[in-house]
Amino acid sequence: MVAPLQVDPSALASGVNNAWILTVSFLIFFMHAGFAMLEAGQVRSKNVANQLTKNMLTWSVGVIVYFLIGAGISTMVGGGADPFSYIMGDAAGWVGWLYGAVFAMTAATIVSGAVAGRAKLRAYVTYTILLSAVIYPVVTGLTWAGGFLTTIGPGFQDFAGGMIVHGMGGIAGLTAAWVLGPRMDRYEEDGSVNIIPGHSLTFAVLGTLILCFGWYGFNVGTSAIFSDGGLLGDQLGRVALTTTLGMAAGAIGAGTAALAKTGKVDTLYVANGMLAGLVGITSNTNAITWIGALVIGGLAGAQLPVVFEFVEKRLKIDDVCAVFPVHGSAGVLGAVLFPLFAIPGYSVSFVGQIVGVAVIAAWTIAATAIVFGVLKAIGQARVSPEHEREGLDVAEHGVNTYPEFGEPDVVADGGEDQIIRTDGGTDDRDIKMVVAMLRPEKLGDVKQAIAEVGAPSITVTNVSGRGSQPAKKGQWRGEEYTVDLHQKVKVECVVADVPARDVAEAIRKSANTGEPGDGKIFIMPVDNAVQVRTGKEGPDAV
Repeated sequence: MVAPLQVDPSALASGVNNAWILTVSFLIFFMHAGFAMLEAGQVRSKNVANQLTKNMLTWSVGVIVYFLIGAGISTMVGGGADPFSYIMGDAAGWVGWLYGAVFAMTAATIVSGAVAGRAKLRAYVTYTILLSAVIYPVVTGLTWAGGFLTTIGPGFQDFAGGMIVHGMGGIAGLTAAWVLGPRMDRYEEDGSVNIIPGHSLTFAVLGTLILCFGWYGFNVGTSAIFSDGGLLGDQLGRVALTTTLGMAAGAIGAGTAALAKTGKVDTLYVANGMLAGLVGITSNTNAITWIGALVIGGLAGAQLPVVFEFVEKRLKIDDVCAVFPVHGSAGVLGAVLFPLFAIPGYSVSFVGQIVGVAVIAAWTIAATAIVFGVLKAIGQARVSPEHEREGLDVAEHGVNTYPEFGEPDVVADGGEDQIIRTDGGTDDRDIKMVVAMLRPEKLGDVKQAIAEVGAPSITVTNVSGRGSQPAKKGQWRGEEYTVDLHQKVKVECVVADVPARDVAEAIRKSANTGEPGDGKIFIMPVDNAVQVRTGKEGPDAV
């Protein structure tokens, strides 16, 4: 048995560090759940599964490529000897690789939000492979791995990836969105903007809060290093403080800017502002004052509506999830303002920061434009117009994220031993069709009521329409749009033996809320009916 005093302190510190780095890596990995929810909430319902698939494949494909190629390329660019030694190395080398991989995959997944709704899955996966193998590793090689950007004055400073990870990912996303072009119907012929709201603010906010939680792994996790029995210096507390203040200031800055712009505190801007504030302080969180965290975080949030509007209306780039103002411009802002708020004695210069930002941006723009440009030239970058209209969930994956009419099934005849008649009756010869336009949320009650009067056979369709229900105003990222076509379900029921008026009355009672927009019911005669399987006609076919 080894006595405590016989344990090598350096071996103990190494073991604790490895355990801590693994814990932090798992926390950063969990941020992918946040990205998945955030992006899924900001796309149309018909593209949710596609967005979720891209998030999962970003990790699954990218992490293997980064292991086999990317980590070694980073070391090689940085001038390290034997760059691929980690592949056949020891536990410490593999732990270090995983820590680098979770940062790399964060940069990669940011791009998916910019190109949502129109990029082919194969194009996105191809770009993920190249980003993980070369594009991102070159950036880390020039910086964290000891490349030439560390030799300019005191060197380019980026503590946890505000520019290297998030800024790079935001710039890559903007470039990819520019090459692909906007979604269909995003802009009118005169250049005016059409607002295309995402389908779930709930998902977007949930994703935001998951990301904020994981961000402590990014920043605080990077800071907490165990050495000779203790955590180094006061850096750990400073990072925890500035991370929290930057996050909070970002939300306030974005909400205030949205209020000044539209007169309303936009929920999505507040959520995006939290992330922009975090991005803004991620490069400098270890060495800025708490006042600096408030200023940089607040500015990163406040620039969000301004930069998004510039990208949307001036550049005409359709950045679906606002990845450039959240990650790109906020990352640039934080890196450039670092020297202004650095703590006394910390060596960082404006020249080094500006040159570093410029080199990273230039490399990212050039590499991304080449990859997507080639894919576009060979017709593999963007889905067809038909698939874009249909939605990428069905076109690319053959699934429907929200299967229609998922209410509990109603037994057609209420029993197991009777002869099933589609309308529950026997003798009357008139054929009528009852058509109703109703609120979608009342469908389950209507199905049950129709079955109870003996007419369970129905056809249901999702429709949009306009009647006496007044138009409403909606807002998405501070832009107002008119909702004058309301979502309804169209229920069609053909009966021969059950009185059509009984069916109509059952629908009316079960669908009634007493508010405008409950819908209308129509009763129409049907000349004939033909059953495809048997050839029967008339009431017998019904």
